[in-house]
Amino acid sequence: MTIILQLALDFVDLHRAVRVAEQAVPAGVDWVEAGTPLIKSEGLDAVRELKRLFPGKTIVADMKIMDAGRIEVESAAKAGAGIIDVLGTATDATIEECIQAGKNYGAKIAVDLIAVADPVARAKQVEALGADYISVHVAIDEQMRGQDPFAILQAVSQAVHVPVGVAGGINSETAAAAVAHGAAYVIVGGAITKALDPAAATQEIRRALDEGVVIPTTLFKRGGAEDIRRVLEMVSAANLSDALHRSGVLEGLRPLAPGMRLVGPALTVRTYPGDWAKPVEAIDLAQPGAVLVIDAGGVGPAIWGELATHSAIQRGLNGVVIDGALRDSGDIVKLGFAAFSRLVMPNAGEPKGFGEIGVPIRIGNQKVETGDWLLGDDDGVTVLPRKIAVEYANRAMDVLEKENRIREEIKEGRTLAQVTDLLRWEKKV
Repeated sequence: MTIILQLALDFVDLHRAVRVAEQAVPAGVDWVEAGTPLIKSEGLDAVRELKRLFPGKTIVADMKIMDAGRIEVESAAKAGAGIIDVLGTATDATIEECIQAGKNYGAKIAVDLIAVADPVARAKQVEALGADYISVHVAIDEQMRGQDPFAILQAVSQAVHVPVGVAGGINSETAAAAVAHGAAYVIVGGAITKALDPAAATQEIRRALDEGVVIPTTLFKRGGAEDIRRVLEMVSAANLSDALHRSGVLEGLRPLAPGMRLVGPALTVRTYPGDWAKPVEAIDLAQPGAVLVIDAGGVGPAIWGELATHSAIQRGLNGVVIDGALRDSGDIVKLGFAAFSRLVMPNAGEPKGFGEIGVPIRIGNQKVETGDWLLGDDDGVTVLPRKIAVEYANRAMDVLEKENRIREEIKEGRTLAQVTDLLRWEKKV
């Protein structure tokens, strides 16, 4: 059985969706989906344009219908959609209206099980109602928390007879697993639409589906708690801040030298200005791979220098972040140890022993707790709270992937404003 590859064009600008589709579709796409964001921003003209450009392909309208099933199916079908999505959480009456309207206007109906409490039971119900397809769908926001659709996919595909599809972060590494878990069609979005080369990405996924092979990828996949360091090592402090809604920044703290980079969980230290006892003691308490984050009041004298750096290197620390001063900066740079601080000065303080280790601290307006993740680079330092670390590390990766795609479109000869339709999407007042 040939597995169907559906391309989800979840853009808000039709010209960007078309640009990717023109590269990807000839490389092995079977069904072309006008994603929900595209339909919401461009209307059903998006479906009409995709039908015009790809007359031999099935066009899917991801309407996510929740009410008024007949009129929404009719309008999408008349625009050129061969398959139209209704939500499984809709009422039976709405789903039945969609199915009947689909028969009237020559369109198939796919029921999307996103956010359904009991996917297996609902799949059986909508099959009995007459659904043509059923899609198992893990929402993007759930993907960011490390969820995948495969267990639900397997259970649903074994419970019904209609073709079952899957959506939820599928890439060249997981496409074969989707098939193994029962998918008759596989819906792929970001792994193609954010790829540097959409045609090559499509070919890889097509091969993974057809040959049942795993093709490793570093992008377009979401990790769990064990993957946080790996993900953060791939993104920038700016990517992470963007993911955190432009927050998380330790303002005013800078790397000692260009190219310094740190990633690791924090061990926090609060000390009296100039008192270097607790920072040095914390080195012995820190786990390898950790980052010391020291609140020294944002002032001098220095509470860190070359000897502390040697000690931190011996312990396997990944860096130090100081809201205060350090010294011996040239030596620290030569040692290749990532050090970020507010101030650099030659005079040190005294080891008096005031302060605490492992307590919550505040640097500027940003709270930092032991176990929070730190990402520092040439732009400065961003803090990722441990309670949301999995989700927002994944969201930072999503930011990176989207920027990669935009960069490629700029290289093709357009400006950033043109690629992003900046004037169109400025907030209206």
